[in-house]
Amino acid sequence: MRRHFDSTIPSLALNLLRIITGFLLIPHGARKLLGMFGGVGGQPGATAPLFSLMGLAGVLEFFGGLAILLGLFTRPVAFVLSGLMAVAYFMAHAPKGFWPLLNRGELAAIYSFVFFFLAATGGGELSIDGLLRKRKRR
Repeated sequence: MRRHFDSTIPSLALNLLRIITGFLLIPHGARKLLGMFGGVGGQPGATAPLFSLMGLAGVLEFFGGLAILLGLFTRPVAFVLSGLMAVAYFMAHAPKGFWPLLNRGELAAIYSFVFFFLAATGGGELSIDGLLRKRKRR
């Protein structure tokens, strides 16, 4: 009984972390790509030019967030998103000061490390990757 409990809780926590993180990232991309949630720069309906750094970030956030939510290609997508968030931190936040609280970079920093963790661990059993892995073993 104890062994089952020890393996079930971390597995559930990993899957919840992946699902919630993907769900929370999608609106960042939707803001940049579709002008939703207040639009870019707080201008309702404003979008980022698709062929710009912000447009690329929007594509990666929206579709990468969806892939993370579903657990599809979790490791490579999470690795790319970890890098994206690190670049966002160092380009947009770090020049404003050292402390993440003051440069408003906490979200980019924590996303970077959560995605790095997901790149290392994978998406968990309750993911498309996990289902494909189970099917392949049979």
